[in-house]
Amino acid sequence: MTRRILLALLASFALLAGAAFAQQVPGTPVNLESPGAGSDLPDLGSPAAALLSKSDEYRLGAMVARELRDQNALLEDPEVSEYIQSVGQRLASQSAMGGESFHYLVVKDPSINSFAVSGGFVFIFTGLIIVSDTESELAAVMAHETAHITQHHIARQLRAQSQQGITTAAALLAAILLGAIGGGQAVEGGIAAAEGLSAQQQINFTRDNEAEADRVGIGYLAGAGYDPNSMANMFENLSRHEGLTETYIPAMLINHPVTTDRLAEARSRAAQFPPRKGKDSQSFALIRERVRVLTTTADVNLAQIYEQKIARGEADLGNRYGEALALLNSNHADEAVKLLTPLVRQHEGLTLLHDALGQAQAKAGHVDEALATFRHALTLFPRNVPVSVRYAETLMTAGKPGQAHEVLLDLFNNVPPTPDQIRLTALAASAAGDAGDAYFYMGEYQIAGGDLSLASQQLQLALAAPNISQIQRQRYQARLDEVREYLASTRKHQLTDNNNDDQRPSGRRSN
Repeated sequence: MTRRILLALLASFALLAGAAFAQQVPGTPVNLESPGAGSDLPDLGSPAAALLSKSDEYRLGAMVARELRDQNALLEDPEVSEYIQSVGQRLASQSAMGGESFHYLVVKDPSINSFAVSGGFVFIFTGLIIVSDTESELAAVMAHETAHITQHHIARQLRAQSQQGITTAAALLAAILLGAIGGGQAVEGGIAAAEGLSAQQQINFTRDNEAEADRVGIGYLAGAGYDPNSMANMFENLSRHEGLTETYIPAMLINHPVTTDRLAEARSRAAQFPPRKGKDSQSFALIRERVRVLTTTADVNLAQIYEQKIARGEADLGNRYGEALALLNSNHADEAVKLLTPLVRQHEGLTLLHDALGQAQAKAGHVDEALATFRHALTLFPRNVPVSVRYAETLMTAGKPGQAHEVLLDLFNNVPPTPDQIRLTALAASAAGDAGDAYFYMGEYQIAGGDLSLASQQLQLALAAPNISQIQRQRYQARLDEVREYLASTRKHQLTDNNNDDQRPSGRRSN
């Protein structure tokens, strides 16, 4: 269902591009000319480019991400986000497009599913992370979705649907906006009605697309150092879940039908690569349990479940970390500190443990110890995003917003922030008394959310703030000019479209 929804959304946006793209500032063009690896398949970019420019593809994906974010459907946890993005970039770097042009996001949904959108956006469901047995299995799904993008399958589908009427596009768009994820019968009904106007095969990926994504994805897996056999392993894993009950079939198997031929081809493709060296990272087990804890409802006593697992001899690092997080979430921070302190000493290279210990210490009231934990972690991992963000949050709790502002500015002058992190920077600036930066970052937050008019107002307030430096003034003015220029060009484009519509014949016929 999710893939149908997203492809329908893309079809609608492609046909309504003039209006839909009005509220997104164009991003910096990405260099896509770097040599690729892991695939001997031809570059299929040209047909897709005939319909959508690279900039438009990015805007499509960004709009889908923003829609899901507005519905609070994304899991925007710094630790989970950094991990998923790092795995994704490791895979995407094997392609000609390079890893920096990809965005890997996590959807808060227990379904075992994933999907890709034009512009380098890949969405992984929390249910898929939890059910993956190994990091390589998770990476296999991400590699498959990455290949859908590098082979331009979505844009090619849009090209095939380019003759679809505007009425169908409007119906699809209306259905999607009722709720892209978990929208219930209203969405199902809207999609069904819209599909009555266009052929089903225009929405679903073809079997050839799926096979191609498998072949290319396995190449990315092997090139990135993961087990190339994990593609077939993951599908077999999902098939076992299908066999648990006749009424439950993972959504991914519906979107990606698995046959014996497909499994055999995946095994054959994997055999073409040298035997894998090395193991999966320790971070995977921790991230899987972190996702489990963050998405389990409050009525479930997870701490007790982890305690029982450990008593049965399942005292691996993931379960011990999961127990500590569950204790932290259930207001037993002191107990979490006791569990995490020896884990940090034993595994000093895992940032996830440092973050959890610092947060537990702060929640237990040991703020000075928490700050010391984060300072030590930053000496080990300079400008690490989760560590820096958690350090800044703790500094603000400790009444040191100026230091928090400095930490965040140093980080985000070097690393692109998420919308939540932009908002945190604005709050830190405001608490530190830097009104100019507070307004500026709230403007950036509005830009990330697509509200350029409100962003323009925030940037004007930033310029009017007292005691801003010349460097700040130049920065604020340059951003305001960019926003105003884009708004003006959008209004001009809309006016031209309206005039063209007025000049078209009505199409009525006399009898």
